[in-house]
Amino acid sequence: MKQETLRRHFHEALESAGLVAILRGIEPDEVVDVGGVLYEAGFRIIEVPLNSPQPLRSIERLAASLPADTLVGAGTVLAARQVGEVLSAGGRLVVMPHSDNGIIRAAIDAGMAVLPGVATPTEAFAALGAGAIALKAFPAELLTPTVLKAWRAVLPADVPLVPVGGITPDNMQAYLDVGAAGFGLGSALYRAGDTAAAVRPRAQAFMARWRQATARSTG
Repeated sequence: MKQETLRRHFHEALESAGLVAILRGIEPDEVVDVGGVLYEAGFRIIEVPLNSPQPLRSIERLAASLPADTLVGAGTVLAARQVGEVLSAGGRLVVMPHSDNGIIRAAIDAGMAVLPGVATPTEAFAALGAGAIALKAFPAELLTPTVLKAWRAVLPADVPLVPVGGITPDNMQAYLDVGAAGFGLGSALYRAGDTAAAVRPRAQAFMARWRQATARSTG
């Protein structure tokens, strides 16, 4: 998939669902069932952090089992060499806790979407200069809606900001009101060892609140 096509896919997935599922700690033999529940709830972007057990195997199974409109990738990507490993496993998205120009460029060269983590405007503009198509505002516990509002005033309007860290159904609206484009969901959605049955009501609750909040924001 060409970079421009992937960029469009990422933006469309954010616009339609807006929620990125972070499956930290998931096992390969659990991932297909959990991924299926997430897809049924409306999720279209799913990442498996590379500090999970056998993450590449989980990415491979997710990519093979979910429909083509799902963007599957890796989180906690810390080295440029890992980009090729994720791509070989079927991943098309690279998510980072930090901003590293080498990783960003490696992902772009591989034709992948990349979402670097940034915590300051300096980091944000540097990531955009390296070619990032969106920004992960991390950790959101520190990057409050007030901070995000200030960022939104100076960053390009077409760059999606995705808060990650401490996001719950109850605090999404405040971020959406100041320009967040979506959210990364970690332990509030999935914790290591959770069954698909345990994830289902959380996924549904998040998606219901997302749809309610975005309807209010655009209404």
